[in-house]
Amino acid sequence: MLSVFNILTWLIFVNFGTSVPIKPRIELNLAHVSYEFGSMTPSPTHIPQEMNPRALARRNSTTKYVVAHFMVGNSYPYTVDNWKSDILLAHQSGFDGFALNVGSDSWQPQQVANAYEAAQQSGTGFKLFMSFDMSSLPCSTANDAATLRTYITTYASHPNQLIYNGRVFASTFSGESCKFGQSSVQSGWSTQFVQQLSGTSAVYFVPSFFVDPSTFQSFNGLIDGMFNWNSAWPIQVTTSFAGSLTRLIGQIFPGAASALNPLSSLVGATATDQQYIDALDSMNHQETYMAAVSPWFFTHYSPQTYNKNWIYLSDDHLYAKRWESLIRIRDQVDIVQHLTWNDYGESHYIGPIGGAQPNSQAWVDGFDHTGWLNLTSYYAAAFKTGSYPVITKDQIIMWSRPHPALATAPDPVGQPANFQLTQDKIWAVIMAASPATVTLSTSSTQSQTFNVVAGATKLSLPIQAGGFMRATLQRNGQTVIDLQSQNFTFNPNPPSYNFNAFVVASS
Repeated sequence: MLSVFNILTWLIFVNFGTSVPIKPRIELNLAHVSYEFGSMTPSPTHIPQEMNPRALARRNSTTKYVVAHFMVGNSYPYTVDNWKSDILLAHQSGFDGFALNVGSDSWQPQQVANAYEAAQQSGTGFKLFMSFDMSSLPCSTANDAATLRTYITTYASHPNQLIYNGRVFASTFSGESCKFGQSSVQSGWSTQFVQQLSGTSAVYFVPSFFVDPSTFQSFNGLIDGMFNWNSAWPIQVTTSFAGSLTRLIGQIFPGAASALNPLSSLVGATATDQQYIDALDSMNHQETYMAAVSPWFFTHYSPQTYNKNWIYLSDDHLYAKRWESLIRIRDQVDIVQHLTWNDYGESHYIGPIGGAQPNSQAWVDGFDHTGWLNLTSYYAAAFKTGSYPVITKDQIIMWSRPHPALATAPDPVGQPANFQLTQDKIWAVIMAASPATVTLSTSSTQSQTFNVVAGATKLSLPIQAGGFMRATLQRNGQTVIDLQSQNFTFNPNPPSYNFNAFVVASS
């Protein structure tokens, strides 16, 4: 018999399809959808579900790594001390290293050198590796590959270089069209990059090529694995997709669409992970699978600048649910890469706001995300060890957007694509050392009290114009935490569109 879960499973495979574009097709539907997501009320504590619960082949890796993607292009004013501060914070928060996204700016090699120096000075054993941004770096001639090789040979013997299976670990963003003056992509990367690096500089290559996983076989002998960049978000969930999904469920299960949030089960799903894992397992040797995790996505650039203005669905505790999904399939995942430490332009930064922003100040300044690091340390430990750590200190992490989804603003850039997907809610994760009572409030008349157990509990509450964020945790009649957002009001009349997250956390 068909169920909502069966339909969602089928739809996610059909709609995620087999192509994985760098810039997913944005389907605009600026007419308001005929339902309101904000009216849907999922259960307070959501237990993640597998999109396809079949068993996957266990991978051989014994050591798990959790790394963060660092945009070197946003580090122009950094000193070694700045790098060291970030490295110490990242290490303290459960990260094992940074993937250094390097582009074509002439000053970036010096910042890479500063990063390696800072990592060594930190005394933490924090690892670094190159993630070549092939949307920025040229790759049309053989000489272009020399730049990449120089990065590898320069740091191959550095004590903080990530060495994986005895070789120098390296990755990319994109690169699936690079030929380096050769007849094919396979030949270009093989003859001009991989084959020219030997001995202590031999490379372990796990790129993020945006290609159909069924074509991975064409890279046999070139890649040692693949990084699934777009697995961090449900990227194919657009307003038109959501409308079709809700109508379909409504037709098959009259009344179900109004009682459920059908998109919730797509948040944090592992459908594309399974596609990648199956494709890698079919290759000659067992290849490394690197999955992505991210807490948010919003970018707001005009056509006159970067021409990027959309959101990905990040509601329903995306960060926590994605982590929980990856922990459930950890036997098949070798490395998790967090997107990102400092990509301010796309609003998925988790480190402190610093360095040089790419003209994103309008939606980034004042929107600190470091509260999410409290979740990172918890989930990273569970991924690496296979067991959730015992929580010994009560904590609350809470976030919301700064204005209603349907608010209008005198903003020439316009509303971001897919803005209709997001719900007007506050989201909270309660990390309780023992059972407690938690109350969420968004106004003097809007609050809800929950009984939570020891561990991590995901809660949410609607928020209206003029609302605020407040959460209290009580135990045995005593208030243990009273977390209130400062400098935050859910503004019905925003000066510009901002779908970034405002994150607060208890100390």
